[in-house]
Amino acid sequence: MSAAQHRACGKALVAQCAVVTLSDTRNESTDKSGAAVKAGLAAAGHAVLEYAIIKDEPADLRALLAKLLDRDDINVIITNGGTGIAARDQTIPVVESIIETPLPGFGELFRMLSYEQVGAAAMLSRAVAGVARGKLIFALPGSTRAVELAMQKLICPELGHLINHLQK
Repeated sequence: MSAAQHRACGKALVAQCAVVTLSDTRNESTDKSGAAVKAGLAAAGHAVLEYAIIKDEPADLRALLAKLLDRDDINVIITNGGTGIAARDQTIPVVESIIETPLPGFGELFRMLSYEQVGAAAMLSRAVAGVARGKLIFALPGSTRAVELAMQKLICPELGHLINHLQK
């Protein structure tokens, strides 16, 4: 089956998503990046079943991801925040530790597209994606502009297609 045929099969699939913002300062009214993830999913016809804002603490993220991975009704987890190179930015090591099947193309494409927006600063992004326990996990930067880029150009156009592959 061609990529176009796979993509066509996936268009009808609705992702059941969890959105997690990692921030020491944001709340629901100031979480523009989390709102952008939710808006992108809704515009693409996907459902957000869980939304949380947690402190940028590895133990908190690990515990929440464990709960989300245990849920049968969620098949996609999208985090934002904590992906930089500062000492507090621990999202990537936590997410990478639970990923069983990495999707390196996601990070590569995200950085390529980011380069078009921010130039060489794109090298600071450690955005990753992969599969853990049959669920897709995307770890995005906390920048609203970066989140919008990832949602519009990468995640939403392929989400049904990815889920279709996971269901085989």
